[in-house]
Amino acid sequence: MTLKIDVIKDKILSENYFVLRNITYDLTRNNGEVIRHKREVYDRGNGATILLYNREKQSVVLIRQFRVATWVNGNPDGRLIETCAGLLDDDEPEVCIRKEAVEETGFEVGEVKKVFELFMSPGGVTEIVHFFIAEYSDAQRTHRGGGVEDEDIEVLELPFSRALEMMRSGEIRDGKAVILLQYLQTTGLMDTAFERM
Repeated sequence: MTLKIDVIKDKILSENYFVLRNITYDLTRNNGEVIRHKREVYDRGNGATILLYNREKQSVVLIRQFRVATWVNGNPDGRLIETCAGLLDDDEPEVCIRKEAVEETGFEVGEVKKVFELFMSPGGVTEIVHFFIAEYSDAQRTHRGGGVEDEDIEVLELPFSRALEMMRSGEIRDGKAVILLQYLQTTGLMDTAFERM
């Protein structure tokens, strides 16, 4: 049975950087009962993320940057190790992630593979993140990376085994990075005998 949703009120609270809305709606449950809810919903658009990996070197490329929300929530210096990512704006996910990879990591990747798309915080954020992986080589590096003018991004090329250790120890706490590192691990893509994508 499809849920029935009737929007009673949809009020924009802020459009400062993204759109914060307060939505009042009636939800008709499967048993016919109608329940009124009032929720804040943050619309930041959709995004894409990518993990670059090199099977031959057994390495991955991650980034480290300041994330104010993590600092507000107790991350002492606010820096987070994560996968390269960006908002789609008006681009298709693959176009977006290719641009972000060059800007943030300095690597102009060839073939990219979309592995899935996920809601990352569905309780209050509308964003869908498109997850990609791509093999990289040293020859694909066009510059040192670091992002655009208002970004301060450190590029980290790490042994895959070290990245997994950092994930297990809690040094890597970014959900996107954890998901894609586990994807590489569980699919066996870092196995040198694995067939090319």
